[in-house]
Amino acid sequence: MSTAVVSRNSGRRWWWFGWGLVAVLALVTAAVFVPPYLVGGTTVPGLDRITPGYYTSLVIHAVPAGIALVTGPWQFVPKLRTRYPRLHRVTGRVYLVAVVAASLAAVYSAAVTKSGFALQVAFFVLIVAWLFTAAKAYRTIRRGEVQLHRVWMIRNYTLTFAAVTLRLYQLPLIALMNSVTWLEYREVYTVSAWMSLLGNVLVAEYFIVQRFLAPLARRKQVAAGEA
Repeated sequence: MSTAVVSRNSGRRWWWFGWGLVAVLALVTAAVFVPPYLVGGTTVPGLDRITPGYYTSLVIHAVPAGIALVTGPWQFVPKLRTRYPRLHRVTGRVYLVAVVAASLAAVYSAAVTKSGFALQVAFFVLIVAWLFTAAKAYRTIRRGEVQLHRVWMIRNYTLTFAAVTLRLYQLPLIALMNSVTWLEYREVYTVSAWMSLLGNVLVAEYFIVQRFLAPLARRKQVAAGEA
């Protein structure tokens, strides 16, 4: 077996491992954090229930955000795209509509949150980027630009997945609250929001470079050498 074949097989295994991890974390996050909003509850300590419409906007945001979180990973499975193209298109439309609905609902909650200006900025940056990448993903597939569509969908789902990484970053920071007396949950949430946003964007761009741009550069190099 050639080195190229071994490398390709190893790459596939790592891809499926990464995909499985993302899919499981997305499902668990949606299953744990969305249902409480449907019964008037929440998993956020000391959530503001006084500001008019704030809690309602969170509920309206949480449901479509959960749908986008769960449906997103399936859009990246090559066999599903090729064998069931109609299902892929329908699921893609559901995903994009869910992203738009979740983004618009988040505008009000981000505007009136009492957690501070830094968190508001993080949320508004996320909302704008979420809508922008969704629009680009839709426009590129309408034009038949499949590769660009995949790139923009990677960027968009990475922002959707911030709902997962935000909560993962909170775990060690919340544990740190026990030993750091001045650290409050508000600061933990703000730091986690920024880390999830910036960290996810960096991971997405690295993946895009390695998966799309690096192979293209290598092919051009080979073609130039053969010319």
